[in-house]
Amino acid sequence: MQRTNFGDMACSIARTLDVIGEPWSPLVLRDVWVGINRFDQIQADLGISRKVLTERLNHLVEHGILERRQYDPRPRHEYVLTDKGTELTDVLMVMVGWGDKWLAGDAGPPVLYRHQACGQISHVDLRCAHCGEPMHAGDIDVLEGPGAATTNSGSTHA
Repeated sequence: MQRTNFGDMACSIARTLDVIGEPWSPLVLRDVWVGINRFDQIQADLGISRKVLTERLNHLVEHGILERRQYDPRPRHEYVLTDKGTELTDVLMVMVGWGDKWLAGDAGPPVLYRHQACGQISHVDLRCAHCGEPMHAGDIDVLEGPGAATTNSGSTHA
């Protein structure tokens, strides 16, 4: 069975999943984000096979999420987030918030985030970029944008 190409859909969620929807990709991004950025370090941290890790890293580099930099002439490479990849870490932080709320259990969250600007332990809080009010899925209307495609049913997707 052939996999659906989410990248061809007129849906930002589908297009994002095309880049980072495979389960290892967000974990690779998390590792690079927190400073685990060499192949062997990532492999050891995740317990992922060399083949799968190579595929994930190449995919993320091809999509401009990570940059491969040589640090040793053997050659050995480390991976760093591009601007595009750095913005994706905000998505990871939203995932962390959901996981902390619904999956952490009695022990509580496995990691905490300290906001550098104020020094306080905090969490992601989605707010409207215009008015500053909290912004959640139930608080918005999904409207057709300039890049929207209409399905046979006439509905549009986020």
